[in-house]
Amino acid sequence: MTEAAESLSHPAYAKLRAVTDTASVLLADNPGLLTLEGTNTWVLRGPRSDELVIIDPGPDDDEHIARVAALGRIALVLISHRHGDHTDGIDKLVELTGATVRSAGSGFLRGMGGHLTDGEVIDAAGLKIKVMATPGHTADSLSFLLEDAVLTADTVLGRGTTVIDNEDGSLADYFESLRRLGGLGRRTVLPGHGPDLADMEAVVEEYLNHRQQRLDQVRSALGDLGEDATARQIVEHVYVDVDEKLWDAAEWSVQAQLDYLRRD
Repeated sequence: MTEAAESLSHPAYAKLRAVTDTASVLLADNPGLLTLEGTNTWVLRGPRSDELVIIDPGPDDDEHIARVAALGRIALVLISHRHGDHTDGIDKLVELTGATVRSAGSGFLRGMGGHLTDGEVIDAAGLKIKVMATPGHTADSLSFLLEDAVLTADTVLGRGTTVIDNEDGSLADYFESLRRLGGLGRRTVLPGHGPDLADMEAVVEEYLNHRQQRLDQVRSALGDLGEDATARQIVEHVYVDVDEKLWDAAEWSVQAQLDYLRRD
């Protein structure tokens, strides 16, 4: 049996779901309120390539990382942003495969690949992958463009809306990133969590409308509660349609909305 045939017969492939001709997803076993069904580790391969590009190894989970490593020869690992549910498995994957890891920030670089930069085109595994800076969820958030799809990590999710990180997220940056993504047209959305979506342009329109509605609600709440109202007070006033278990995360986004409104 050839090396390629052995790889394809590995049990890891039973967990792999093909989404497009060049992109498949391996779901990590870390479901939660913020991770939905779990983190999507994306596996990219050109039609005539025997190598892979991995987008986000996922959490520090031995079984998940072993499955990723067993899929085949990894030419490169790309990191979408700094959150641990996407990055904590990096070192175990590198230990198993020796793969080079590239990211926007220096904390996740492994090997000699260097930082990822906006507009860079990566030629690997028989594919051309364009790097697109899409800050907002976090300052270092990236998306990755394929010919017919875009991998959006946590900037656009397969279900629900994105939280603005309370450390370095920015609603102004997020709006600009959404508009850039919407300008890509009707590409398939391959998110960091949740199911793939058919139409980037339509999803972005929904996201922008939702954010504007929330801003209007926050403005109204400030009128009711006073201009000095805290993010928590506004969450309790506005987010009555959201599970209280998510209020802490909603507070991050409300603080980002307050910063946005007060800056303007």
